[in-house]
Amino acid sequence: MSLRSNFPAASAHAVTRRAQWVSLGIDPTELDRPKVAIINTSNDLAACFAHLDDIADLLKEELRSLGLLPFELRTAAPSDFITNAGRGGRYVLSARDLITNDVEVMVEGAQLDAMICLSSCDKTTPGHLMAAGRLNIPTVIVPCGYQRSGLAEGGEADVEEIFLRAAQQGLRDHSGPDGPQRAADELAALHELADGAIRGPGVCSGLATANSMHMAAEALGMAVTGSAPVRALSERMWDSVRRSAHALADLVARDVRPREVITAGSVTNAVRTMLAVGGSVNTIKHLQAVATEAGVDLDVWETFRTLGRETPTVCSIRPNGPDLIEDLEDAGGAATVLRELQPLLDGNQRTVDGGPLADNLARARPGDGRVIRSLDDPCSTTPAIVVLRGTLATDGAVSKRPIPDPGPRSFRGPARVFHSREEGIEAVVENRIQAGDVAIIRGIGVTGGPAMGMISAFVFALEGRGLASEVPVITDGQMSGLVNHGIGIGEVSPEAAAGGALGLVRDGDLVEIDLAEGRLDLFVDPAELATRPAFTPPAPADTSRYLDQYRATVQPLACGAVLGARSATGGA
Repeated sequence: MSLRSNFPAASAHAVTRRAQWVSLGIDPTELDRPKVAIINTSNDLAACFAHLDDIADLLKEELRSLGLLPFELRTAAPSDFITNAGRGGRYVLSARDLITNDVEVMVEGAQLDAMICLSSCDKTTPGHLMAAGRLNIPTVIVPCGYQRSGLAEGGEADVEEIFLRAAQQGLRDHSGPDGPQRAADELAALHELADGAIRGPGVCSGLATANSMHMAAEALGMAVTGSAPVRALSERMWDSVRRSAHALADLVARDVRPREVITAGSVTNAVRTMLAVGGSVNTIKHLQAVATEAGVDLDVWETFRTLGRETPTVCSIRPNGPDLIEDLEDAGGAATVLRELQPLLDGNQRTVDGGPLADNLARARPGDGRVIRSLDDPCSTTPAIVVLRGTLATDGAVSKRPIPDPGPRSFRGPARVFHSREEGIEAVVENRIQAGDVAIIRGIGVTGGPAMGMISAFVFALEGRGLASEVPVITDGQMSGLVNHGIGIGEVSPEAAAGGALGLVRDGDLVEIDLAEGRLDLFVDPAELATRPAFTPPAPADTSRYLDQYRATVQPLACGAVLGARSATGGA
């Protein structure tokens, strides 16, 4: 087998590698084997990563037994609930591309032959898929499972519930003589819930970004069939880890590359899957970034927009509906969802399992008719992920809806403009936002933020005042994948800082939202708009060398907010 990692025996590369690797205990007879990077994002900051070292250890044994030579490599890895504390959460999205670059530096620098990626929290899966598309060496994604939660084990809360309650805790009225004691009692009760919400390692329970991206990886064909969602450290997870090692060995032997798997057809299959399960809205920009890095000429935003109108929703998992992620796994998970969607999918797409998607799905069990339903008897025929375009979002925007959607599906009202979530929350507390207004928070997109400010706390503030269903929220920033209260529209593109119409909106301008038609429009005479001064983002309160570099190189959401000089639809 011709391998790029093997250099002429007398070359400096070969001799110095031998010196390094033999000193680490590697048998010299193994040095000509295919060299595999185990991409590990383990750290001690969050439960998401706490079990990855154990997975890496098993993979080393499996890969060696298959005739491969594994090397464990580490990268950056954010946790939304931990890493969002600094710089307003702007290190979270920006870390996705840092992961991709970390992988390139280590794998390309060492000229390794293949990768197996331990994908866990929100940004690691897209970062790994982007690296696979960029480097184009045999790669398998391993979804590493979700955490045991209090809600699934007889308790009252999972991390989603804690997130929602904590966001509203500081907005409650604790006036009056007994106010301090009520506040202390409420905080103690919240702490008690928090202490029992997470009961093991793994990503957040529920169909937020992490589990959505795990399922998207399987739909893309980049993870073995039946690997997502999965309970962390369960027998099913260990089985998928072992099968992933065997799949990688086969890919290396046949020299099957990611760009043979990540195609316009497979990305479209992943889009269908996210629409069918009501996955996180963050999957749009992540799948667009994966397509861009893999050189796939596909407008993922428009694909979500058009397919959303013809893709029934076949399950309703928290935070979209009543069922738990455990219910989805037990009903067959992504494999069963894909089987039910098969008439809408391209079954000829290649997968890391070895065969075409259709062959893999023939072995999946059918839906149970309750948790995973059929196309003929879906949970809903209105999309849970709605991509909108219009005069206020010519390149797109996105809204997340519950399943089924209770409405309203349209809204028209005057704009109330803010430039940070804190400014917006202050307006809510001071009753300066009224039912019927359209709240706009702008200047916090991928460039203006940079790296997309998070406005979920503003949505929770509206909910705390009983306004979430009566005040739509529009932003060029983002909302958590857990948020689908009222009408929330995020990731408006072009963003205000890039010259988008959002930057020209003034208080009182009429804004219209039509979710059924996928429209987001500003009703201001174009001639008047042309006279308004261009938007100038507020000066940042503090600076960061990394985020300044990110701002200078990040591309628009139309190409997935990847870094570097890339076109909106093409690859590098």
